[in-house]
Amino acid sequence: MIDNHKSIGGYFELELSQGSEYHSSAIALNTGRNCLEYILRVRGYKKLYLPYYSCEVLLEPMMKLGIEHVFYHIDERLEIDGNIHLGDGEALLYINYFGLKQDYVDTLATKFGKRLVVDNTQAFYAQPIQGIDTFYSCRKFFGVADGAYLYCDQQLDMELEQDHSWDRMTHLLKRIDVSPEAAYNDFSRQDDHLKDNPIRSMSQLTRRIMASIDYDIVKTKRRENYLLLESALSETNGISLSLSNGAVPMVYPYLTYNPELRQHLIDNKIYVATYWPNVENMGGQNSVGVVLSKNLIPLPIDQRYGSEEENRIVKFIINL
Repeated sequence: MIDNHKSIGGYFELELSQGSEYHSSAIALNTGRNCLEYILRVRGYKKLYLPYYSCEVLLEPMMKLGIEHVFYHIDERLEIDGNIHLGDGEALLYINYFGLKQDYVDTLATKFGKRLVVDNTQAFYAQPIQGIDTFYSCRKFFGVADGAYLYCDQQLDMELEQDHSWDRMTHLLKRIDVSPEAAYNDFSRQDDHLKDNPIRSMSQLTRRIMASIDYDIVKTKRRENYLLLESALSETNGISLSLSNGAVPMVYPYLTYNPELRQHLIDNKIYVATYWPNVENMGGQNSVGVVLSKNLIPLPIDQRYGSEEENRIVKFIINL
């Protein structure tokens, strides 16, 4: 007789509060790129349109499945530059950039209907639109090693193995116990380990962490930090993106043509990423996507920080 009861006693596990996941009704998978693969498999698309200004990992599922892809340009408002007409078996992917383009997502949903795929990996709090395939990333907003959520009204006809995350946590634990600098190589290795993974269900560990988060506090802090930077930096910011009432941004996008600023911030332990260096090789030298990739600095505004840290960012930008 097999004993299926949960174990009682023994050593303690990592203690996490018991709550519920923000996207509790979604399909919980291991990565955002695998959410896209799931969509491509169940819909049977033959061609996908996607923006030049995007991460190269989006190409991974299309290369795996042998699906044709066509890039499109975006304009200064981060919206599609030109007209796209979808043929049979074709779909369009749009990224909800920085969590600030939900109104435009609504417009695209009206135009393209179910053949729109919404990449909300930068917009964790944006609500899905009924009938529109939409996916989210956990680790772009929270301290987890993996995890993604998918809204799709069609089930993939295959049994999904459950993922495991315990051996991907080194960078998260070391950042707390030692320093961000000491954990960076672990972070890079973990990022590489997510490549070419099969579609799996989200790990139990990631689900437990995601169910322990106070999502209201995170939302409030991100919005407050964004508005503080907007108030201080809007006049020198080369891009203007309004924060709507329900939006919860991933970063504060700061467009500058000062070539020294990014390194200046990093040298002062304000770590900012580059979105995305691969764009220059694909999008044409003078395209908006290339300009953004070279010059847009995503300033941190997440829930770890408050006015003290945000004002420090402002100081280093203004005083350069």
